[in-house]
Amino acid sequence: MNTATNTNPFEPVELRSLQLKNRLVMAPMTRSRAAGHVPNEMMLTYYAQRASAGLIITEGISPSPNGLGYSRIPGIFNKEQIAGWKKVTDAVHEKGGKIFAQLMHTGRVSHPANMPEGAKIIAPSSIPVEGEIWTDSLGMQPYAQPQAMTSEDIADTVREHAQAAKNAVAAGFDGVEIHGANGYLLEQFMNPHVNRRNDAYGGNIEKRLSFVLEVVDAAIEAIGKDKVGVRLSPFNTFNSMPAYAETMETYETLMRELDDRGVLYLHVIESSARKSDEGEQLLSKLRTKFDGLVIVNGGYSKESIEATLAADRADLVALGVPFISNPDLVHRLEHNLPLNPPLPEAFYSPDDKGYTDYPFYNN
Repeated sequence: MNTATNTNPFEPVELRSLQLKNRLVMAPMTRSRAAGHVPNEMMLTYYAQRASAGLIITEGISPSPNGLGYSRIPGIFNKEQIAGWKKVTDAVHEKGGKIFAQLMHTGRVSHPANMPEGAKIIAPSSIPVEGEIWTDSLGMQPYAQPQAMTSEDIADTVREHAQAAKNAVAAGFDGVEIHGANGYLLEQFMNPHVNRRNDAYGGNIEKRLSFVLEVVDAAIEAIGKDKVGVRLSPFNTFNSMPAYAETMETYETLMRELDDRGVLYLHVIESSARKSDEGEQLLSKLRTKFDGLVIVNGGYSKESIEATLAADRADLVALGVPFISNPDLVHRLEHNLPLNPPLPEAFYSPDDKGYTDYPFYNN
């Protein structure tokens, strides 16, 4: 529920437990700069450069060695990683910014060459992703066959998310975002074509949502509901997620359950839902199904940001690629300044080119 009457995207706002410089959110984006899965000085510079955002949500951070599906993505499950993230959060806070850690377990979206020794690729069922994934050592490789999670695997993964939430707070993060979108582990449990279990975690909608809600409950118990947000991507087909007939009911049920738990926010990726009338209907129900803060994400311009906030469709608006190429994006949008074009070929490369070298606007 919007607790502030001023909807100017560029002015400070207080929303529940969040005191923000503005209503613009830097969306989580995988950047693959964490060599050895540990945050480094290059990443510190990157996030500090963008601390003028009202809220930064980090790239996906794995709560477990098993969740490190991509090359050079960071974790938050050991002391070295916590220490590295503490430097990042300190740098953002020194500039007056707020930063949440997105907890992302990739599940079946993985390959052994991207993972440390002893890690395993797990998913609700042993169904691989179609296509190929990049590995630094072997180049493009077919996605690996995942292991269907045992009940012990499920319990361990829930505990790992709870510990990761605690580690995030210890590292200075203002909260965590549970990644339930884009075809990663939590959404894999939600989709009946990917989750073919016949136990308490598969079958009807309530069972398929059980794992998601256990993760959310564990995070809330670990750090409190006012530090926990959830990201969703209704009608998503990315990462071999087939469409299914119960999508609308699934997300309506999940939104109601999350509302009952009082999580801080829902962060909704709108792009897939916009492609159908049913998806548009679901997006229009956000405010009636969920009473917390709503963050929307999906190709917004300055004009559509202002219109969305004025219509009370959302409390905050997240932008992705524009923040990659414009460290001072908030300033540029507020003053109608031209934007730097992005370099897509450098989105996931290992060095600082196309990462920390985009210029600030020269007055």
